[in-house]
Amino acid sequence: MAWQHLPVPRLEGVSQDQFMQQLYPQRKPLVLEGIDLGACTSKWTVDYLSQVGGSKEVKIHVAAVAQMDFISKNFVYRTLPFDKLVQRAAEEKHEEFFISKYYLRSLGEDPRKDVADIRKQFPLLEGDIKFPKFFKEEQFFSSVFRISSPGLQLWTHYDVMDNFLIQVTGKKRVVLFSPRDAQYLYLSGTKSEVLDIDNPDLAKYPLFSKARRYECSLKAGDVLFIPALWFHNVISEEFGVGVNVFWKHLPSECYDKTDTYGNKDPTAASRAAQILDRALKTLAELPEEYRDFYARRMVLHIQDKAYSKNLE
Repeated sequence: MAWQHLPVPRLEGVSQDQFMQQLYPQRKPLVLEGIDLGACTSKWTVDYLSQVGGSKEVKIHVAAVAQMDFISKNFVYRTLPFDKLVQRAAEEKHEEFFISKYYLRSLGEDPRKDVADIRKQFPLLEGDIKFPKFFKEEQFFSSVFRISSPGLQLWTHYDVMDNFLIQVTGKKRVVLFSPRDAQYLYLSGTKSEVLDIDNPDLAKYPLFSKARRYECSLKAGDVLFIPALWFHNVISEEFGVGVNVFWKHLPSECYDKTDTYGNKDPTAASRAAQILDRALKTLAELPEEYRDFYARRMVLHIQDKAYSKNLE
């Protein structure tokens, strides 16, 4: 089908003041070019990463197919030495008779308690990369090291914090959807059930065609700003290394203190969802005709009281 592709704007040489005062308040995706990221874009070759990263064991996703699905879990978790992961992920063809896709999403020392920070988990690489200083240091939440096999596609999802996706090496295609189009994405938690976003099954997901699709290609040195709540689907067109830097857009007390991945809904949103579940259980005590009528009134009440009239 013919999709309407809305390009993500690209800007070069954006200063911190320009970003924070003019661009950031718009709350829309943006590709930043020409940001000083340090030596990583030239140094982080397969050989260099293998040597510097060493044989430290890392937990990875391994899938037999290109489209990874976090809902059905069509992948397995494995542990590999870091240098072996880099070498395997970089292969266009594997020596094994089966095809595997490798994906690293770095974790904290204790993933249940610690956030990912490349500067702590891979200290020998810290000097190679500079994070864009477009937010206050106290807002910093995590920096996630990502390594992907060619062709790997990650499921469409949203995060609750703002995010710079730094493309260090390789190329990625990123498709994004506005939070306003959530009703068209067939959500299961924070993730969309629609895996094949380029050729979706519209008999199964008919509303998906209504979702506005924003798209960009990232090359080495590009930085994609992904505002919180924007859905994104990432396709690695080549073997590539990236770093996501997440920071807190809301006051710290708004976030779940047990969240080490940056993907748990704000505490107020979680409480509201629990209250709604209780309300729906109460409605279930009514006969179908009454339940339908009062559920529709509740939806109208939510729209009137909570929907924003200022967002596009």
